[in-house]
Amino acid sequence: MDSSEWFSEISEQLWPGQCFSLKVKKVLHEESSKYQDIKVLDTVSHGTVLVLDGIIQCTERDEFAYQEMISFLPLCSHPNPKKVLIVGGGDGGVAREVAKHPLVEEIHQVEIDDRVVELSKKYLPFMACGFDSPKLKLTIGDGFEYMKQREGEFDVIITDSSDPIGPAESLFQESYFGLVKKALKPNGIICSQGGTFWIDMKHVKDTLDHCRKHFPVVKYGLVSIPSYPSGQIGFYVASLNESTKFNEPLKTFTTEELDAMKMRYYSTEIHKCAFTLPRFAAKCLY
Repeated sequence: MDSSEWFSEISEQLWPGQCFSLKVKKVLHEESSKYQDIKVLDTVSHGTVLVLDGIIQCTERDEFAYQEMISFLPLCSHPNPKKVLIVGGGDGGVAREVAKHPLVEEIHQVEIDDRVVELSKKYLPFMACGFDSPKLKLTIGDGFEYMKQREGEFDVIITDSSDPIGPAESLFQESYFGLVKKALKPNGIICSQGGTFWIDMKHVKDTLDHCRKHFPVVKYGLVSIPSYPSGQIGFYVASLNESTKFNEPLKTFTTEELDAMKMRYYSTEIHKCAFTLPRFAAKCLY
């Protein structure tokens, strides 16, 4: 695409009949990696934007909402999340947030596409700063193969994936939830990007059902993100501990602590209300 155009996120497979568009000031980078097409755009209203296979992954304007929630919903629901695995998250945003949690001692991350990491370091330093944490060990490779070799190792596993087409499709299948279960310690917790019921309720419910076959406690939480197609996205959170209540966080933070961590979206109150769904969605999903 040329500079000074509109970028339109069009996918008849994911969200037929609608699109989200951004005015582009400059195309910062375009390439096809081994796994996907990558674009980095400088936009008028949303700052720097990362696009994979034509789908917006994050924008400078609102990325913090997604990164904070996918990280702190599971971390604050676990009594002692010392060792965390991030699957995906090549932009570094989830690593940035996980590193903020005071109980986290080790962060292991496996990302399949090294070019996403490299380009994020160059064009999205406000997110890729997560790779600078001394807590982090980054592995470039396949998340499935990585977890097969690490049974019973992690307190929390966070899957920051793209949408369920292309390279990320397998991360929404039942076999994936069985795999992450084996990689968890007893009472471990997972959190995965979960799409939106406004666009594809069947996909959300099917994935929840896949997860329920392996975990006794499974919930779906919400976050508002204007640059995503419905202005909202959800997360699948699940625990091996039957007493887990995701809407009652075990770790809470004062306003001063949240300010010190530079949290812009997450709070204890936001955590609690994230699991309150509209009636039509709750009836379908639960």
